[in-house]
Amino acid sequence: MSKSLQAIRGMNDILPEQTPLWRHFEGTVARLLDNYGYKQIRMPIVEFTELFKRSIGEVTDIVEKEMYTFDDRNGDSLTLRPEGTAACVRAVLEHGITGGGQVQKLWYVGPMFRHERPQKGRYRQFHQIGLEVFNLDGPDIDAELIVLTWRLWGELGIRDAVKLELNSLGTSESRGRYREALVAFLSTHLDKLDEDSQRRLKTNPLRVLDTKNADTQAILTDAPKMADYLDEESRLHFEGLKARLDAVGIPYVINPKLVRGLDYYSKTVFEWVTDKLGAQGTVCAGGRYDGLVEQMGGKPTPGVGFAMGIERLVLMLETLEQIPEEISRQVDVYLCAFGEAAELAGLALAERVRDQLPNLRLQVNAGAGSFKSQFKKADKSGALYALILGDDEMAQQVVGFKPLRGQGEQQSIAWDALAAHLATCIVQG
Repeated sequence: MSKSLQAIRGMNDILPEQTPLWRHFEGTVARLLDNYGYKQIRMPIVEFTELFKRSIGEVTDIVEKEMYTFDDRNGDSLTLRPEGTAACVRAVLEHGITGGGQVQKLWYVGPMFRHERPQKGRYRQFHQIGLEVFNLDGPDIDAELIVLTWRLWGELGIRDAVKLELNSLGTSESRGRYREALVAFLSTHLDKLDEDSQRRLKTNPLRVLDTKNADTQAILTDAPKMADYLDEESRLHFEGLKARLDAVGIPYVINPKLVRGLDYYSKTVFEWVTDKLGAQGTVCAGGRYDGLVEQMGGKPTPGVGFAMGIERLVLMLETLEQIPEEISRQVDVYLCAFGEAAELAGLALAERVRDQLPNLRLQVNAGAGSFKSQFKKADKSGALYALILGDDEMAQQVVGFKPLRGQGEQQSIAWDALAAHLATCIVQG
């Protein structure tokens, strides 16, 4: 027999019972970003491979090991996007929307692709919501990105489960001086470094700082500190960011080993981390990338942004049981109709009710069925109330109204009064 068809490893279906929580999360974020003045942009999921090599860096793990890259029929090398910032920068450059110093506050949502080892909360196709801001160079906009995420955690009910970590990488010049000092220090301990850190020492030394190897971390205790090599501009910028977070009352810790995994970051970097998801502790991360637009062929343009992983945050909501009751119920009212005449009247009645109550989740039974079978489907739908329409109700132009959850007797409601009655009951329910 032929092998049964199934999804590619690490690329998962999101099933109907899961999507309500996804929609709740995405809707909460979209509403918050509207309130903060951000506009949505949508980019293709496939880009020329050169885009990511130029922006992320050819010696990063993403470019070296994790990208899904292939040649198309024209012989062009294309890549499924592994992150969103590079694609967003390409888009604003191509369409000239940051020219002349125009401030752009943008956000996007969609799938990203990296060939990593799949594990809980970490997949090969994963989904992110990202923000990118262009042509603002002060610590105030860095602070705004952190403040709005703090507000988001509060709205989602997970604020007590996350911690903010901050660092400054300085300018490219100060980071270069620090890199030289770090390499000199680590070279004296080369034989004690793990194999991956030895490789990174030659290609991307700063990534040694976030190694998970305990022995290497012990060596790093005495390594030079990034803060000692910061230029004055970066130091003042970092102090300005911390002052704003202090003013709002957002707690944070300084993590001198926080460097992020992408080459384009400068000055501010930050991560929101949690201990509720095991090893996959980062749920939102980003920072400033003032040189990236110029690096990709544009004029010098300040930039800052972040991305949050939807899978991990949805998993957090489930783990912490922060799922609003209303999203677990997909139907408010279920209409049962018995006989063809009742089915026709029920369809028309349902549409009139929907005209008056556009937010009501009203499901009309389809496929006919006996009284028992229709009520079984009504109960299974999770609806709060069932509407009953049969010969007796048709004759009196009423509909039976039966609570399915909790107390209450069945009663008859006139067709013309049904919408008003439902509005009262659903609000009370």
